[in-house]
Amino acid sequence: MMKAKFVAALIVMIFPLTVCAEFKQFTQWGKFDGDFDNEKPWVEIEAQLPPYPKDENLLPFFVSAATDNQFFVDSASISVGGDGVVRYTLIVKSSAGAANVSFEGIRCASHERRLYAFGRKEGSWSRARSANWEPISYKDRNRQHHVLYDDFFCPNGIIVKDTPEAVDLLKRGFQ
Repeated sequence: MMKAKFVAALIVMIFPLTVCAEFKQFTQWGKFDGDFDNEKPWVEIEAQLPPYPKDENLLPFFVSAATDNQFFVDSASISVGGDGVVRYTLIVKSSAGAANVSFEGIRCASHERRLYAFGRKEGSWSRARSANWEPISYKDRNRQHHVLYDDFFCPNGIIVKDTPEAVDLLKRGFQ
């Protein structure tokens, strides 16, 4: 009986030490996880406007049967930035012959797009007034950004490794 009381007393004394040790280890893991939560905030690099697109550099891509517009990316303008943004020049030609030219970016990590500038007929650029990042949403019509994100610049949600990979995907996508 005395031995049982001694063992019980010993357990009562050791148990709090074990709980404290486990708690200390748990709080250290909490600090470990917190180290990853405090990563540096994302910073976008300054985008440089590319030369105006030339017809020989245009790569067509299919968007939807719901539109008569034709869609192209200027292969010479594609860049994969160290900030995780794929920048490119988009050309949209209507069936009537009108063309809209824009310099844009897609950020794969956040599923967003940004408009940097519009192209002018004489071959110059006009900076976009509202150049905020916007979510890429699926639309039945004019879903070119969704297609560029899914099929060419961020397949499976992962950014292409470099410009040649993006160009290759665009070339293969239209065959």
